[in-house]
Amino acid sequence: MIVAIDGPAAAGKGTLAKRLAEHFDLAFLDTGRLYRAVGHLVLDRGGDPGNPADAVGAARALDPENLDSVDLYTETVAEAASKLAAIPDVRKVLLAFQQAFARTPPGGKPGAVLDGRDIGSVVCPDADVKLFVTARAEIRAERRHKELQEKGLKSTYAAVLAEIEARDERDRTRKVSPLKAGDAREIDTSEKSPDAVFEEARAYIEDLSS
Repeated sequence: MIVAIDGPAAAGKGTLAKRLAEHFDLAFLDTGRLYRAVGHLVLDRGGDPGNPADAVGAARALDPENLDSVDLYTETVAEAASKLAAIPDVRKVLLAFQQAFARTPPGGKPGAVLDGRDIGSVVCPDADVKLFVTARAEIRAERRHKELQEKGLKSTYAAVLAEIEARDERDRTRKVSPLKAGDAREIDTSEKSPDAVFEEARAYIEDLSS
């Protein structure tokens, strides 16, 4: 079983994806980490995340160990990730990794949960389950601001909101794999607890499987 979960930043899709993977004993991949890791590597090399040569070179050099850095969650890296995510050749390099993960989940798992921005539309268009998790920008900014503070990173609500709104605009309007719900089941988490979101998604998946 392949579960594709898409949505904008800080909507709660990562939390939901992890819980669903645990509940159904599936492998989990946060695809956003791939782009953040490439963005971090580009910046670390002194490159420009909007430059195709710099971005593709970093994508090809990406090592799994790069996915664990706490620095991936700074707003600078998030912005870099959003920029390079619009570069077709970067997406081709990382697309192969994501599809291989979905087809052959690690650990002998019977399936996988992938969360990102184009999983249901591009990475796994034939996924058994497609969910689109969203929330109002103001709510998402509050969540991300709190998350950054808890990680000990400097942050202001105004800056986070501005970054999220700018990123939403880039993600929705980019020519390559724009962010959209498509044929996915949409879940708005603005006024829902993580438990309520999980129960809604779990019930939906079990109904599809029955």
